[in-house]
Amino acid sequence: MKIKLLLLCMILSVAALSFGQDANSAAARQDLSALNTQHEPPMLGIHWARGFNPFARPAAKGNNPNMTYHGGVIMPSVVSEAIYWGPSWSNSTFVGDKITGLDSWYTGFNNSNYAKTSDEYTGSNGQVGPSVTHNGHIIDTSTAANGSSTSAIVAEVCRKITNPVTNGYYPVYVDLKRGNAGYCAYHSFGSCSGVTVQVAFFFNLDGDAGCDPADTSGKHSQGLAALANVSGHELSEARTDPDSPGAWYDKRGQENGDKCAWTFNVPLVTFSNSTQWKIQGEWSNNAYNTGTGYPNSSGQAGCLDGH
Repeated sequence: MKIKLLLLCMILSVAALSFGQDANSAAARQDLSALNTQHEPPMLGIHWARGFNPFARPAAKGNNPNMTYHGGVIMPSVVSEAIYWGPSWSNSTFVGDKITGLDSWYTGFNNSNYAKTSDEYTGSNGQVGPSVTHNGHIIDTSTAANGSSTSAIVAEVCRKITNPVTNGYYPVYVDLKRGNAGYCAYHSFGSCSGVTVQVAFFFNLDGDAGCDPADTSGKHSQGLAALANVSGHELSEARTDPDSPGAWYDKRGQENGDKCAWTFNVPLVTFSNSTQWKIQGEWSNNAYNTGTGYPNSSGQAGCLDGH
């Protein structure tokens, strides 16, 4: 298969940042801002599609895979509000169960055992907590950006969120397919009216095999199931490594979601509102140290899903 130049640049850009930088610096984290001509916050916590993982290399023998603390803040609690961006969000056939399903997903994430898998991590401002207050959603039927510019996603959040809060997490779900992009979603950060906020970007994953967790339960449409899985990845990473100078990630720049991406311990994980989802685990240093986690794709037993 021919790889377009943009994708090749993406691979080289990320590889340089992941492997060529000081492992203890915030710059070692995933950052695709070099794809853009303007200065932007980095694309953190990129959820790579299946088969496209710049970190996919054997871990050196004797190396501890745990994440380490880099001096930054974490999110002790979260206030979330989703934005659905693009003209297709006015089409009931396209929408299907996605909006109501994701509202339920965020509500059920609150105080769930799944959320608590990240609670061991602390930062300069306290400890990660499982509290998520979900304020529902906003629909914007204007033409959406494709995610290649983080500033465009931050700008959309600033346009639509009239009262941003310091512990705000604002995921943006667009109606655009990912095409040749090698990732399904990412999280980043920005400033709205002087308030630092966490943002996330998600492609339309309907029929996208590269971003599909293969949920066979029949409880959700394929598109919703795919968005739910990557939403768990991004929210968990935003809570443990929200912005500069960085909090928790490992020697290769991988955050807790990266380290357990595309690995599933049980068919379904139950949230606090009794909804059930096929969702990847999140890395736990404690689980790895005590041998209580399940293996990631590298065979390192540090993943937890709170089932």
